[in-house]
Amino acid sequence: MTSTTTTHVTRDGVSLVVRTWEADNPQGVVLLVHGISEHTSRYNHVAAAITAAGLSMVGFDLRGHGESGGPRIDVEDFGSFVGDVGEMMALVRTRQIPVVMYGHSLGGLISLSYVVEGNNLPDALILSAPALGAKLPPGLETVGRLIAKVAPKFRLPTSVKGSQLSSDPAVGEAYFADPLVVTKSTARMGVAVLDAMKAVRLRINDLDIPTYVFHGGDDTLIPTEVSEILESRPNVRRVVYPGMAHETHNEVDKERVIADLVAAAKQFVADAS
Repeated sequence: MTSTTTTHVTRDGVSLVVRTWEADNPQGVVLLVHGISEHTSRYNHVAAAITAAGLSMVGFDLRGHGESGGPRIDVEDFGSFVGDVGEMMALVRTRQIPVVMYGHSLGGLISLSYVVEGNNLPDALILSAPALGAKLPPGLETVGRLIAKVAPKFRLPTSVKGSQLSSDPAVGEAYFADPLVVTKSTARMGVAVLDAMKAVRLRINDLDIPTYVFHGGDDTLIPTEVSEILESRPNVRRVVYPGMAHETHNEVDKERVIADLVAAAKQFVADAS
């Protein structure tokens, strides 16, 4: 596996850091869309497994995340994220090999928001704990929307605990020690995400490409039942891993999760070839 880092300047002038993990003679490419607060370097171990299977992986730090430009964890319009995915899709499509989009958490929501629009679609979709809903304390959404109106850039903590990411304590320790991880988002971004969740749930019937969904059975950030709605589509296969938290790819038994992910990606590529 070889890894390179480049930059891509978006239509509105934001510089995105793009990481590419190349396989030898790749048969397909996986386009990674990561979750909130994090960045693509947290997926090096996933990329190693994917490239070992003969697929390349391309990921980009979302605007406002990691090493990319833009205000930290702040968008006024959720469509900015979706538009960035469209630009990345255009780039990976130039390879003229099958493309599988892989979105985790917020990245899953962004990926679905892109796919239901129906333009320049990937050949298949892989979703890890997609953020299609969240359990909020009573009144929090109302308060958040009020804050977003009067002080849109006011920052609120994501309040994530290490144990919610993985049952492996080392994962949480590394997460909070990572200088590229930002654990506060603006109020307006929170509202944009909530609105995007509602919009995508209303358009689930527009999900027409082969999709593999996996979710931790003990996920308290994006509850497991949130992804059940995807099973209404005939082209969706969903797997729940009992006892696992939000980042199943970083769990104690992550090798099994990643092996299943790789197998799904390889099958999607084979079917599209």
